[in-house]
Amino acid sequence: MIRYEIKQIKMFKGFEKLKDVQYVYTPFDSSLCGVKLEANNKKQYLLTGQILSDGKVLIHLCNYIEPWDDLSLSQKKSLNQRYQMGCGCKITTCYSVPCSITAPNECLWTDWLLERRLQGHQARHYACIRRSDGTCSWYRGGPPPEKEFMDISEP
Repeated sequence: MIRYEIKQIKMFKGFEKLKDVQYVYTPFDSSLCGVKLEANNKKQYLLTGQILSDGKVLIHLCNYIEPWDDLSLSQKKSLNQRYQMGCGCKITTCYSVPCSITAPNECLWTDWLLERRLQGHQARHYACIRRSDGTCSWYRGGPPPEKEFMDISEP
């Protein structure tokens, strides 16, 4: 394992298990899903990972790890408000057609199908959130919706 010493600026989730993160751990090689972070230039990252039973934070290639400056404005805003509105939702990735959702609490993620990359337009500008009727759908920009919002489609 490689241990990176980090300076935590903000924690969005998991603070009930861990108050402050000083180190993150990752396998030593990418073939073991290890992550290489640029440690020398004080680059800021958005890191997701798992909190292990011993309190260590593990990050690997299957987690979402992105330099902070590479995040879209919508993603940065969504971290504080919109993403938590989707905690009861499931995102289903569409790799090939046909694809569809199988439950009302799912959002269909089509970046791979349309752009052949996982961090495409949908991931960078939309959030999957739960609506007041319990269903989930994609929401783009603006202030977070109040209690309800409507889907608008052309006839």
